[in-house]
Amino acid sequence: MNFTPGYLVSLIIFISIYALFGLGLNLQWGFTGLINFGHVAFMAVGAYTTVLLSLQGVPLFIGALIGAALAALLGLLVGISTLRLREDYLAIVTIGLSEMIRLIVNNQELPVGNGQWRSGVFGLQGFPLPFNNITLNPLLQFFLVAVLSVIAGLGGWQLWRWIKKQLQQGKIRGSSPIASLIMGISGAILGLVVYIVGLISILDANNFTYKTGLMVVLLLVLTVVFWALERLVNAPWGRVLKAIREDEQVPRALGKNVFWYKLQSLMLGGAIAGFAGAFYAWQLATVYPDNFQPQITFDAWTIIILGGAGNNYGTLLGAIIFWAYFEGTRFVLPGLLPFDDARLGAFRIMVIGLLLIILMMVRPQGILGKKEELTLGK
Repeated sequence: MNFTPGYLVSLIIFISIYALFGLGLNLQWGFTGLINFGHVAFMAVGAYTTVLLSLQGVPLFIGALIGAALAALLGLLVGISTLRLREDYLAIVTIGLSEMIRLIVNNQELPVGNGQWRSGVFGLQGFPLPFNNITLNPLLQFFLVAVLSVIAGLGGWQLWRWIKKQLQQGKIRGSSPIASLIMGISGAILGLVVYIVGLISILDANNFTYKTGLMVVLLLVLTVVFWALERLVNAPWGRVLKAIREDEQVPRALGKNVFWYKLQSLMLGGAIAGFAGAFYAWQLATVYPDNFQPQITFDAWTIIILGGAGNNYGTLLGAIIFWAYFEGTRFVLPGLLPFDDARLGAFRIMVIGLLLIILMMVRPQGILGKKEELTLGK
């Protein structure tokens, strides 16, 4: 294993992208009960919009905001036409929509700047990237270190609040605090590792690439989105979403516009996935239609089920476990099994499927999920 700063930075970026992507799906399904099997469609819209606008000279982060807005608009259109369907039909329509968008960009001529057009099947390359071709100077280093330090401080404070809450709930329920303490300590160690890797990559000119700056900005966006979602889902708006998830007839009887609340959830979750799509494109530095296969959506479902549906902390934990598993098995399994790359990839997916089955039997609410809020049995 070659755990260089560059590799660790890329791993942190992928974990953060999938955590951001999963937060959008968790809002739609974990909190609202909407079964969306086409969540990757919002990511594709965000990625392609950001890239195509940047090729036309639009500033990168303005392009990302427009991409998120278009993803939210897609959520509006999808919601208006599908939210009156039952759960299973909604799932079928959304996965069909994601494949339709992927096939459209695969067969469509796309504007790549300077009046030129290129078939989508050839993908998009050579588009502007954040922090690319920027000279590392003390002012930039100070800015990135300051942002990273603020994120680390907020993350540590939030982790401490979570530990205190878990310990208080444990006293009320009479459960052991050991598991909460272990998870809290593990989270603190992981956060410290991320902080140290970030510092090394920022302060050492030999390790600094555009991905270092991308990592810091992505962590900042993830922090802001996580904080905003926590505020929303614990506010009256979020409690209405949970009521809709449990039994939508109850909030409807209380005068709530259930359809409008569902629409808001679908749009906001889509906008978050659109943001994740922009960072996904910048991380890959090239965009192909096959980057947005339905498997990406089901990876997000795996993350949410692992961590616990209806729990934003669980989504972060699920993303970490998911990528730790795939990266760990990528290094370990080739030395243990006589498989080629294709069979090895299929075997890794099969194993995580088996682990999910075991988890659903032993702890169906996920690692951090609450059994009293379990919706998987519906």
